[in-house]
Amino acid sequence: MKQLEENILADGVVINPLIVWNGVIVDGHNRYHILQKYPEIQFTTYEKQFSDRYAAIAWICKNQLGRRNLTQEQYKYLIGERYEAEKRTESFYGNRFTLADKSSRIQNESGYSGERTREKIARENNISVSYVQRAGKFAQGVDAAEEVAPGIKQEILTGSIKPTEKAVAAIAKAPPEQRPALVQQLRQAKEPEKAEEKPKPKRSAAETLQAIQDISANMLQSNGEIDADDICAELEDALDTMIFRWDTCLENNKELRSACRDGIRSLTDKGIRYLKEMRRTT
Repeated sequence: MKQLEENILADGVVINPLIVWNGVIVDGHNRYHILQKYPEIQFTTYEKQFSDRYAAIAWICKNQLGRRNLTQEQYKYLIGERYEAEKRTESFYGNRFTLADKSSRIQNESGYSGERTREKIARENNISVSYVQRAGKFAQGVDAAEEVAPGIKQEILTGSIKPTEKAVAAIAKAPPEQRPALVQQLRQAKEPEKAEEKPKPKRSAAETLQAIQDISANMLQSNGEIDADDICAELEDALDTMIFRWDTCLENNKELRSACRDGIRSLTDKGIRYLKEMRRTT
């Protein structure tokens, strides 16, 4: 934001137009806030057309997913919001497509191709279909929690509190009278404030192994009883997180990629060996 403000002041004009729909800014909120401080700065707007608010929401999410500085929680929320918005369009046009006896005219007008929304989003973002579905439930939970406790959405998406995906999704599923208590539980997941850094005593190999086992045992306990689906979802989320971080790191540092080629290959080999061993023993 500070760098953006400095660039605008240096240029003396906002180069990229603010994109609006029905008088609402859908892209350029940061630029707009800066313009409130400097009304003499010139800017332009571009009116974009959307069929409805859900199409506008989907476009905003897709646009924001291109940002480089997203947290994993923000990324998951945007995927989920886009999925929930586009599902409504899929349902509408899917029904029209069926009722019109698969009319090619309806297909051409709407852009509806028959591909399921979750499959399209997964393909475009190089993630799994189940991740998209879980992101939708996560986004619903975040929004439901925000209705109960305004401000908690920001806490979740910035990572200042660390509830599990399952705990967040449970908010939207719960009856309204139970949601305040569940939201309170989310805040209990807040990481303790760091005290003054002190040298940590060295642990023996046995103590280190026990600590790892304790972490693994407690990974999902905050949400009550777990089942096979929970375990698979946790492992898939960990894999998706790894892919997301690798892609983001390498995309943002293209100029250094060749310099660390040997290190990347070594890490890749290590990961392949681990996954092969996991597959062999499972």
